[in-house]
Amino acid sequence: MQLKQSLAVFLVSLLIVNTVAHSPYRFFEWNVTYGTISPLGVPQQGILINGQFPGPDIACVTNDNVVITVVNNLDEDFLISWNGIQNRRNSFEDGVWGTTCPIPPGKNFTYILQVKDQIGSFFYFPSTAFHKAAGGFGGFRVLSRPKIPVPFDKPAGDFTVLIGDWYKSNHTNLVAILDKGHKLPFPDGILINGCGPNGASVTVDQGKTYRLRISNVGLQNSLNLRIEGHNMTLVEVEGTHTMQETYSSLDVHVGQSYSVLITADQAPKDYYIVVSSRFTSKVLTTTGVLHYNNSNSQVSGPLPSGPTIGVDWSLNQARSIRTNLTSNGPRPNPQGTYHYGAINITRTIRIANSAGQVNGKQRYAVNKVSFVPTDTPLKLADHFKIEGFRVGNIPDAPTAGGIHLNTSVLQTDHRTFIEIVFENKECIIQSWHIDGYAFWVVGMDTGRWTPASRKLYNLYDAVSRSTTQVYPRSWTAIYISLDNVGMWNLRSEFWARQYLGQQLYMRVYTTSTSLRDEYPIPKNALLCGKVAGLQMK
Repeated sequence: MQLKQSLAVFLVSLLIVNTVAHSPYRFFEWNVTYGTISPLGVPQQGILINGQFPGPDIACVTNDNVVITVVNNLDEDFLISWNGIQNRRNSFEDGVWGTTCPIPPGKNFTYILQVKDQIGSFFYFPSTAFHKAAGGFGGFRVLSRPKIPVPFDKPAGDFTVLIGDWYKSNHTNLVAILDKGHKLPFPDGILINGCGPNGASVTVDQGKTYRLRISNVGLQNSLNLRIEGHNMTLVEVEGTHTMQETYSSLDVHVGQSYSVLITADQAPKDYYIVVSSRFTSKVLTTTGVLHYNNSNSQVSGPLPSGPTIGVDWSLNQARSIRTNLTSNGPRPNPQGTYHYGAINITRTIRIANSAGQVNGKQRYAVNKVSFVPTDTPLKLADHFKIEGFRVGNIPDAPTAGGIHLNTSVLQTDHRTFIEIVFENKECIIQSWHIDGYAFWVVGMDTGRWTPASRKLYNLYDAVSRSTTQVYPRSWTAIYISLDNVGMWNLRSEFWARQYLGQQLYMRVYTTSTSLRDEYPIPKNALLCGKVAGLQMK
């Protein structure tokens, strides 16, 4: 009763101070607990949401206000973040350590998110400790408003497909390995919707077309998905309708989400859904089942083969993913007179990843700075003007020398248009994500980036998304419009690397105090560290 009353008071206050009151509200209440799961045949401790592994889907519509009360019944702090949900003007709700205090055991927190001017396929996941290795993730779909047409017919069904690498060890054992300064071993397997081989299935009717929303929620491996005997037509990538290219298999890198259409146009039987690791010397493979309703036979026979281990195939596929400029986005005529290729960039930031030892322990870094968290979330320290971090303590370009520890915060200005180049000199693929933003992936190639590389950029129909891959010994360039004030996490989606320092925060700053630029701190914000006990203004 007390929880419902406090939530009601909070919502009333939100309606008074916010301009989002005219959009619908959707309410969710989640109970987060431990539970025994055995996705790879070995019992282990998992994180369940309302008893489910993976957690329940969130389904909403453009501009909805999504109200999620999370009750933490674990024995440790817990926090959920929203991969790809931009949550305009409100980084306080982002759900990562740099912005939001974690929920203590036995306590609750209510997130208020508005999916402002968004559509598409995303997911949520636990961002604290190494909880992502135990579950607590699920799909998050934002549907178009009824009056906004989409560039394909309504499918007969809409399925979430969560794929990811997995360990048989408890997350507590994995984080202990990292805390001791060691690297994680190779994963034990791959899951599809929380299941091992042939445990997950999608049921279809012959002759009908279905939408699959595929997200790689894993810890480190790029994955390839293919469906025996069926092609996939790509229609959407992390909120962007794409040109409808057809693929026999699709590379999905860590943290990425895709929507594809498949048509059940084959003979009525069961077919393999195959997911395998990419660019690994040892290839992990798992299977699910595409089940025809009128099928009388189970899956059998050899699995459909995947692409070669070479980078070129994947790189060419990535370049073929382009924006559908004739389709609507969250609103009609999304391009209008504004086009990313016609805007002058005001700043270039080069981001380079590296690995090394600091004080005899494994660390990962961005431009030689390995991120260490403070005892107070950066957004709260910034808001309350508490000392504890320094803005601008990471350079705009790679530097020489060894890795050093710091709380890296990049200073950027609101309403600027910048270029970020991710440079990967390591022999493994990388995956990068920016919270609060979608960006245009304008170029990627092997070798070293130079200013002359801009001649290769796609300045016409590059795809806009929130997570991009960088191939081994390669580079990827993005353009980003800094139109979302706040403190936003820029991180590796390889979770061990993120945990051991391959991340930073991007402070998008303005002197304006207008609600049009940034919402005030939520009245229910948890306060911890140096701001614990302070009163809200």
